[in-house]
Amino acid sequence: MFPIGSPFPEIEVVTTHGTMNLPTDMKGKWFVLFSHPADYTPVCTTEFVAFQKRLADFKALNCELIGLSIDQVFSHIKWMEWIKEKLGVEIEFPVIADDCGKVAEKLGMIHPAKGTNTVRAVFIVDPEGMVRIIFYYPQELGRNMDEILRAVKGMQTSDALGVAIPAGWPDNELIKDRVIVPPAKDVATAKKRASEYECYDWWFCHKPL
Repeated sequence: MFPIGSPFPEIEVVTTHGTMNLPTDMKGKWFVLFSHPADYTPVCTTEFVAFQKRLADFKALNCELIGLSIDQVFSHIKWMEWIKEKLGVEIEFPVIADDCGKVAEKLGMIHPAKGTNTVRAVFIVDPEGMVRIIFYYPQELGRNMDEILRAVKGMQTSDALGVAIPAGWPDNELIKDRVIVPPAKDVATAKKRASEYECYDWWFCHKPL
């Protein structure tokens, strides 16, 4: 496993959209790489439908989706066909076929206590190929795609404005959709904070977007 803030490792992968080189092929874009335990499983099917229904929202943020499991590419393709035929949803993002498990192992997606399939890992990677967020869920719990979308929006907002993002943003219990001003780093700045922003104290100031 590798830490948040480190470069996403260079890997060549086979996908339902052909061979890709990550993160090189995504340079200039954000991307969400997520693993699922297996094709033709109920929870994973609900997740793929949920991701697809939000694909336009991710693309609006210059963010691509990429799936992965330890299955062969023909299994992915057939499962995609099943989802389209039975559920009326066409999966438009690529899915990595990691049938040997080498990519999943390299990315820390296999947790021995949870078996030999991948856990539900999520990597959010920025346009420079840096890993910004990592989520792990067990196989038995499906993910909340709105939270993953919120996380991408939050990181982009933080990067653009140099601010911090409160819990539950943009519907925080204290400051709603406002953002947090970084704490003052010296006495002079701390004394001016209350006159520049709305504050609970000099170390907790916030402002509108």
